[in-house]
Amino acid sequence: MARGTDRFRLQGPGFAIALLATVIAGGTLAYHAIEGWSYWRSFYTSALAITTVDVPEMSPRGQAFTVVLLIGGVGAALYTFTLLATLVVEGGLPKRLQRRRYQRMLETVSDHFIICGYGRIGRMVARQLTQQDVAYVVVERNPERVHTAMEEGALAVEADASREDVLKRVGIDRARGLIAVVGTDAENVYAVLSARVLRPDLFIIGRAETEDSTQKLKRAGADRVISPYQIGAMHIAQTALRPAVVDFVALATSCDNLELAMEEVGISHASPLAEQSILSANLRQRFGVIVVGIQRANGDMEFNPEPDTSLHAGDKLVVLGRPESLKLLDAEAVAR
Repeated sequence: MARGTDRFRLQGPGFAIALLATVIAGGTLAYHAIEGWSYWRSFYTSALAITTVDVPEMSPRGQAFTVVLLIGGVGAALYTFTLLATLVVEGGLPKRLQRRRYQRMLETVSDHFIICGYGRIGRMVARQLTQQDVAYVVVERNPERVHTAMEEGALAVEADASREDVLKRVGIDRARGLIAVVGTDAENVYAVLSARVLRPDLFIIGRAETEDSTQKLKRAGADRVISPYQIGAMHIAQTALRPAVVDFVALATSCDNLELAMEEVGISHASPLAEQSILSANLRQRFGVIVVGIQRANGDMEFNPEPDTSLHAGDKLVVLGRPESLKLLDAEAVAR
């Protein structure tokens, strides 16, 4: 293994540059000894000879050495320049530029989600965020999955999502939330715990396969714990019992639907909607939306609220309407 490494080093750009420098240095010393020139003139003449530019008059011995220098120097120069050009053309320079670009993107990305794991679920989550035009960064240990994520246009990092330095690298201090969907429940617990230590206020979602893991993820700091098997079973049962309801919810929550959408709208302290009732805010007439529910700041949910229900800062409205109407409502809800 060591011999192979040494052989590679003797063929790399470092060896090529060293070879060219050695030839020029040797020519400089030889001209100084043969012609008695200064070191600068000797170096200058060596450079001229290697680049096949006309050289000054010299003695027959100097001319004979120039012939040798031309043969060896031109070969060394061509080898060096060819190797450097090959590195640029075949990906050496583009790869370095790409790494710098990725680093700049990681340093500037904000209000994004950190997706820990790019398996089947992580990939589907990334697609949904892409369709919603939401920024995200993928953290995955498997190099093949990282390559797949990059090919699909994702900003991805090959690393362990449970390490605090990795989470800092992907901008957890500027993140909107973290989604832990790594391969095992244990890895998800560690990722959630590390994220919660770094950002106590971060919104964190964890995936669990067992009930025991669900409790551990909650204790580790996950705000929401999703069990794909449980949700899948519930969806199948609801589809069998209430197919029309399931179709309606799927239609309202699909990002591909241009006619109807269900969205969550948070009310800020500076919003003119704060401390008004649904009726006085005139949401239906002004925005053409239906308030399906209100999640209070303490987490309580009120479904199908009455028209005289008050809206407070920190509440989240679950509303149904056209996408463009929801955008207008959201702009007023967060107005400053």
